[in-house]
Amino acid sequence: MSNLSVRQVLALVAAGLAVVVFATAGIVGYAVHKAPKSEPVITAYANGKTIEVAPYLYCTVRMLDCTEGDSATLPVRKGYPVQLSLPDQIVKSPWLIQLIYLRPDNSRADKMIQVDRVLSFVDFPAGVHALTIDSHPEEDLRLAGIEVGLPILIRDSATGQESYMPHAAWSIATPEA
Repeated sequence: MSNLSVRQVLALVAAGLAVVVFATAGIVGYAVHKAPKSEPVITAYANGKTIEVAPYLYCTVRMLDCTEGDSATLPVRKGYPVQLSLPDQIVKSPWLIQLIYLRPDNSRADKMIQVDRVLSFVDFPAGVHALTIDSHPEEDLRLAGIEVGLPILIRDSATGQESYMPHAAWSIATPEA
């Protein structure tokens, strides 16, 4: 019977560890590849309530593989803000936020006038994740909704006119609490 030297034992242990490391890496790589891709979620807070907002439209930048969801609802009390927390997938992209405000129409008591305001990633320091949205920036304006979008440039092939449209968007209705 032969005795194994210390070198032979270390070589066998190293070979065994290498097999375990490569097998583990292979299993993890396969699991990551097969894992369902998750879409970014925005966290919104107002009136003591926090909600997670999934996209109501999410496509690749080439407008492929689109999925559609629903708009979220977050009631907001007058005078209190809405706070948004944006995930890295949005923060690292050029983003726009459309704020939809309503103002009473003085000519008709039953009618409201929509006033849109747009915020952009250029209005904030680079990498900002948290935003505070004023629900009543003026006495007669009331926040009715928020839409966060990741825009892409599109061109009408017939006219050559360029405009933007979101390839991903998150929508929050903000009724008065």
